[in-house]
Amino acid sequence: MSTRTRLVLGLVLVVVGLVWFLQGVGVLGGSVMSGVTLWAVVGPAVALVGLSLALSGRGGRPPSA
Repeated sequence: MSTRTRLVLGLVLVVVGLVWFLQGVGVLGGSVMSGVTLWAVVGPAVALVGLSLALSGRGGRPPSA
């Protein structure tokens, strides 16, 4: 997986994880997931995986010419 792909996928997972967390704790309403504790637990886990993936795709050496 390329570094750009890891970065983009990681950032998407961070956003999804945050949305799931906010739905789980009842801050974002209007969904079947709202107020369900499972999503308050799964959301941060997904966000951490995404953060790890994004950090692994953000740096490194520049490609050689």
